[in-house]
Amino acid sequence: MNKFQWKMQSSIGPLYLTVNKIGLVAILWKKANTPMLKSLDDSSAESKIMLQAIAEINEYLKGERRKFSIKLLPEGTEFQQRVWNELKKIPYGETRSYKDIAICLNDKNASRAVGTANGKNPISLIVPCHRVINTSGSLGGYAGGLDIKTILLELERKVKSASQE
Repeated sequence: MNKFQWKMQSSIGPLYLTVNKIGLVAILWKKANTPMLKSLDDSSAESKIMLQAIAEINEYLKGERRKFSIKLLPEGTEFQQRVWNELKKIPYGETRSYKDIAICLNDKNASRAVGTANGKNPISLIVPCHRVINTSGSLGGYAGGLDIKTILLELERKVKSASQE
């Protein structure tokens, strides 16, 4: 199935979104080897999905959205898919450790494998790999960089805290 990419300017820098006619395939920090969508002005399924992704990401980054409704189609191994499904269960504004995710997968010794799968998550932001930290409480890694991870975690904590007041 054909995939197309779009460069989105966001408050955290450029994001490269990849869609097909069914859903969102990737949100990347660097341009992929995928054809660029020529326009968002046509009535194609890809344009509609891209516009929805852009709108939802912008709402999230403004603190106006906690859950995404866009259809996700991340490509990965069975284990990676299991890890990414666990990431989607981490509540907004909270974090879990790599070990916590491994335990949820019924393999307390799989922390490193979880970290590797986390690092290969093609739909960062929406599949919230930024919410995974080291057991020690340190941030660990993030494909978008630790500065961006910190910004995302602080945004979520601030929005969650404000809604509890």
